[in-house]
Amino acid sequence: MTATPTWHITADLDQFLYLAGDFLRSRPAPHTLQLTVTDTLRSRGRHIYGDGDPEFGVLERDGTVTATFFRTPPGRLMPTRLTPGEAEALAAQLADRGTELPGIMAEQDTATAFAEAWRRRTGSAPETGVHQRLYRLGELTIPNPAPPGRPRVATAKDREQLMRWYGEFVAAIGEHGATIGSAAWADARISYGGVTLWETPDGTPVSMAGATAKVAGQIRVAPVYTPADLRGRGYAGAVTAEVSRAARTAGATEVLLFTDLANPTSNALYQRIGYRPVTDFTAYDFGHGTGPR
Repeated sequence: MTATPTWHITADLDQFLYLAGDFLRSRPAPHTLQLTVTDTLRSRGRHIYGDGDPEFGVLERDGTVTATFFRTPPGRLMPTRLTPGEAEALAAQLADRGTELPGIMAEQDTATAFAEAWRRRTGSAPETGVHQRLYRLGELTIPNPAPPGRPRVATAKDREQLMRWYGEFVAAIGEHGATIGSAAWADARISYGGVTLWETPDGTPVSMAGATAKVAGQIRVAPVYTPADLRGRGYAGAVTAEVSRAARTAGATEVLLFTDLANPTSNALYQRIGYRPVTDFTAYDFGHGTGPR
């Protein structure tokens, strides 16, 4: 009889990275969220995403790590790829601990398997949230002609602008409870040149594209935002291409980004620039169940 997988759960980030670091770095593209979020927690503090204490999990088989998860309350559970049995075991262990989960975000099959297991354990009916596609940059194609203007790396003088646009971006995607606050986000990105602006010839910023710090050779482009009244003029494509070029110049072996599959415009745009699909991710939100069963 095969033993039920047992997850090692900890609030110790250093211990988690000691156990899981090699595993996460072995697949930097699908593990981009785990790599970048833990790097942010280590560099900016444990409560950068909220007041709740982050939690981490590692699954080992015969001394080899096969899966991990992290959770930064009030955000969703974020596991790496799981088999159905691993998803069932994780749902059972978290439910038995009395863990309250607002939802899950993971590769599509993993998210679905866990959501169903969580429903069976807690009675909480999952509601489908956003569907996202992870893209990897292939051959970069710079838009030609480019819109009027030029790119510029954001500095401290742009802090208020970045805070405002990031707040608008978060409101637009509906992720209020799972993201860094606007001020903390702006300060973190400014600290390493992690936002590029596209500005018109008179120096007016009209679009922005961010990039995560390089971890395990990968950089993820995020977020890309253009105010609604300025869209359709090529600004997003131009600034995304510039950030992508800069990431390659910085030595990134993987340049990645997520798109909302409900937005055909952005998916087509990124493919024209040179991004190619890697895998799809799905989010589920959990309502109030009847408790562990």
